[in-house]
Amino acid sequence: MNPLVKNHHTSRKILSLTILGSCLAFPPAYADKTTQPTAALLAVKEPTTELVLSQALALALTGSPKLAAFSQEIRAREAATLQANLLPNPTFGVQASNFANNKLKGPDGDAITLNLSQLVELGGKRAARTEFARLNQNLANWDYETQRINVLTQVTQAYIAVLVTQQRLLLAEKLLDLAVQVVKISAAKVRSGSVAPLEETKAKVMQASSQIEQQRAQQQLAASRLRLANSWGSTQALFKSVQGNLDDIHQPPELQTLIQRITENPDLARWATEMNQRQAWVEVEKSKAIPDITFNFGTNTYLDGNTYNLNAGFSIPLSIFDRNQGNILAAERRLHKAQDERRDAEVNTMTALKMVYQQLAAAYKEVSTLKSDVIPGAESAFNAASRGYRLGEFGFLDVLDAQRTLVSVKTQYLQAQADYHLNVAKIERLIGGALSPSSAKINEMIQ
Repeated sequence: MNPLVKNHHTSRKILSLTILGSCLAFPPAYADKTTQPTAALLAVKEPTTELVLSQALALALTGSPKLAAFSQEIRAREAATLQANLLPNPTFGVQASNFANNKLKGPDGDAITLNLSQLVELGGKRAARTEFARLNQNLANWDYETQRINVLTQVTQAYIAVLVTQQRLLLAEKLLDLAVQVVKISAAKVRSGSVAPLEETKAKVMQASSQIEQQRAQQQLAASRLRLANSWGSTQALFKSVQGNLDDIHQPPELQTLIQRITENPDLARWATEMNQRQAWVEVEKSKAIPDITFNFGTNTYLDGNTYNLNAGFSIPLSIFDRNQGNILAAERRLHKAQDERRDAEVNTMTALKMVYQQLAAAYKEVSTLKSDVIPGAESAFNAASRGYRLGEFGFLDVLDAQRTLVSVKTQYLQAQADYHLNVAKIERLIGGALSPSSAKINEMIQ
């Protein structure tokens, strides 16, 4: 069996396994833990021979520049949460009085005033802004999860593209071998005088065309391998081939079953945190409506003797005109805006799921029909035409027509397989999990 198409113990059902098994949308309390790769992932290196999907996903998790940038944003918001929970600093002041008038003595003479003041926040300001910062940090965790799933979806799609181009190259090489055989048969017929030399010329033209298709397939394979390597931050592909079985096709589950799981999509799951964060900002603005108190304590020391006095007091703004009512109203409007945005996200996700599901079902039906009915007939027709041409029962045009039909059918079948697996990846991105329980079990090996 060709090494490009054989199964691997970690890549059986490699393309119908979920890309999300190692990156399910964790709640924010756990999402931050995913920002640091595990020791097992850190040890992953790009192989120089064969690559399996689990290795490609692990390489992307540890090497993607996009994920690294999101991880830094999480760390920045952690620092912002720390800052939000700090108390205001006290203020220390020093003031000199009358030092330019030597005629003044006693309490009216030279004096040094020392003053210490402390702002005391009222209305739960510190607790409110700390809660807002914490929820803002959790949103960064959700953003990381979304980006991580996006990256792994792209890796899976790029992986499928490499596997498909590998199969196209194998098909092109097989067709080239067939064209070479037809040239040999035509040459033998010309030497025997049974056909005109024109048929050998036509056969050579067909061979040259097959060679061009092979070269094109080689170029496409090199480009797809590079795109896959780019997903983990590499500028060159060290691996030689990928493992996978495009024939691993299963009937999709019912659409209603997938709709029930759509809430696992991190794009939707994040909205619970988003709504809490918007509400927390409303509380922050409401807390600002309550004025803070500043306590003052100080002393006046007179330089011409040991005379001094102590001062104490407090100050508080009077909320007569500005009660922060504008900012409170703006925060409430943004909370209502978030409710509309959440509804829009739900509608868009549901619509996308239904559309992709239709494409998946169509690809599954096309693959099944081509495999069971069309391809066997095309292969049988080509084999009969080739055998009849050798025996002199059919002309060269019959062989050429049968070959074109076979090439077209197999190319269509390969594209239908690619469409099926790419749509599986899209659906798993939309539902935030495995398409089937069997694929979820396989993903345990990725984690």
